[in-house]
This record gives sequence, C-alpha cells and structure tokens, in this order.
Amino acid sequence: MQKVTKSLSVEAARAARDWYVVDASDQVLGRLATRIALTLRGKHNPAFTPHVDCGGFVVVVNAAKVRLTGKKAGGKVYYRHTGYPGGVRSETAGKLLARRPEEMIRKAVMGMLPPNRLSRQLIQKLKVYAGPEHPHVAQKPQPLG
Repeated sequence: MQKVTKSLSVEAARAARDWYVVDASDQVLGRLATRIALTLRGKHNPAFTPHVDCGGFVVVVNAAKVRLTGKKAGGKVYYRHTGYPGGVRSETAGKLLARRPEEMIRKAVMGMLPPNRLSRQLIQKLKVYAGPEHPHVAQKPQPLG
C-alpha cells in the first residue's frame, strides 16, 4: 500500500492579500516588471497554487522615472490596432514613456503573466502612478524586497 500525501491548494477567498509598494525611479523596466509579476501571481508565497489568484497587490510609484536600457527608447515599438482597415498604430517606447508611463509598466507586467483569464484578474491588482503620491496609504503597503 502506497502512502498518500496531500498537496496544498489554496482557495482564492482564503489567500492572504498583502500590499506592496515599489519605487520605480532608476530601475530597469524588465527587471522591475519581473518582480511585480511574480508578486501578483503569488509565487513568493509558500502556498502558491498555479490556477488560483493567491498573490498580493502591488503599488508602483514614480513610473515616469523608470529606466530603459540600450536603444530601447527609440528602437522598441508598441503596436495596436484600431479595428478599422489600415488602423495599425505604432509608438516608440520613448514616446510612450513620455506620454503614459503607467501604461508602459502595465504592458511590461502583462507580457510576463500567463495568457489566460487569470492574468486579466491579476493585472487588476496592479496600481501604477507616474508620481511619488498614491491613494493606498490606508492599506499600509510594505516595500517589495
């Protein structure tokens, strides 16, 4: 007779929702997005369950001061389509960072999450602000280490 071991599976309602704050000033965009995606997903948690939202909330401040390495400011291009014929729009990373820095961090993190319904649920727990102020002081966010 074989010994049966039970694997730990966390329910979404019982998952601990911690709040973390990250200062994005002078941090490389990709490395910052990796740490944020792992925290949103809950991989830092010992009770990580792949199909359950068991991660915490992440507040990013100073998104306008994030750093792009190499020639990404002029060479990396973000594409979107309006839905009409010939409606492909493109924008370089430098222009997107100047116009909407919050969107650049959100796109980088979204690209590091799995392409399923769970990622659309996880990305809602990401709060990004261009400046140093954020309205989530009442949740007492701790620094993301």
